[in-house]
Amino acid sequence: MTQQILILPGDGIGPEITAEAVKVLTALQADGLDIQMTEDLVGGAAYDVHGVPLADATLEKAKQADAILLGAVGGYQWESLDISVRPEKGLLALRSNLELFANLRPAYLFAQLADASTLKPEVVAGLDILIVRELTGGIYFGQPRGIRQLDNGERQGFNTYVYSESEIKRIVQVAFEAAMKRNKRLCSVDKANVLEVTELWREVVNEVAKDYPEVEVQHMYVDNAAMQLVLNPKQFDVMVTGNMFGDILSDEASMLTGSIGMLASASLDANNKGMYEPSHGSAPDIAGKNIANPLATILSAAMMLRYSLGRENFAVRVEEAVSRVLDKGIRTADIWSEGMQKVSTSEMGSAVAAEL
Repeated sequence: MTQQILILPGDGIGPEITAEAVKVLTALQADGLDIQMTEDLVGGAAYDVHGVPLADATLEKAKQADAILLGAVGGYQWESLDISVRPEKGLLALRSNLELFANLRPAYLFAQLADASTLKPEVVAGLDILIVRELTGGIYFGQPRGIRQLDNGERQGFNTYVYSESEIKRIVQVAFEAAMKRNKRLCSVDKANVLEVTELWREVVNEVAKDYPEVEVQHMYVDNAAMQLVLNPKQFDVMVTGNMFGDILSDEASMLTGSIGMLASASLDANNKGMYEPSHGSAPDIAGKNIANPLATILSAAMMLRYSLGRENFAVRVEEAVSRVLDKGIRTADIWSEGMQKVSTSEMGSAVAAEL
């Protein structure tokens, strides 16, 4: 049966990088991958046409699709809009309406890029971390929130950091299941010494851990975890944490891999239907210059093949094609070094497609 893929290029470099992932998927179609791809608008691009960052019709297409491949949202030209219609609200609406609560962000260092990291090669060589981030709760979604004026005339901004026991349990179970398939080590990141919500988080982790006696569990405060990711990143296997901490730590981990342009991600619901996107943003400063790194998007497409479409064979082929391209010294500007072949966004996509 033909599987339906919704492509949402979005803003900034989004259209450029998703075009290269589509190029790779098209190459696989010619070799037996039975998918149909349709495209629509999200973020600022959707606001310019529809007056909202996510049209109802687009959301319905997303609900009907087997998987969604997204580029990026946001840009300078929409920053003055009311917060309710800014591009990022389209992304958050997709996550919440599709109940994509589990964000998987693998920080994997291709051996060919050990020198591209800002850390010493011996510190990062062999790096393979999976960060499991809760995606539909926490301080990004908590109510009440807003900006109010106090009696003394001063303005005050406020947000609510809240997690229910069931929200914590389901993301922690995802992390434990992932750990069972890897090296059976799980580090839960919280701030239980000062935040009651993460005190509950730690309690739930310990309760769920009883169902996974083979997994070695460690708890770590988020400030220490941030330091340890730089000091000794290979101590980690699977890390699980809430929305805000996961957002920050996964971006930090991405730089261990040489560039945030290498970091793919999957956002999954309870049935492994998902939205796939690179972990970087829309990079409006380089949009339209054909210099962005499309590999994170291409690797996100590989995750899509694996998790939502159940096509492990095609996922492995894409990842191996990326590795062979790197073997040849082909690099976009963000991972380029002396002696390598510097290529454009479209040239990198074509190189991966050619390997297939």
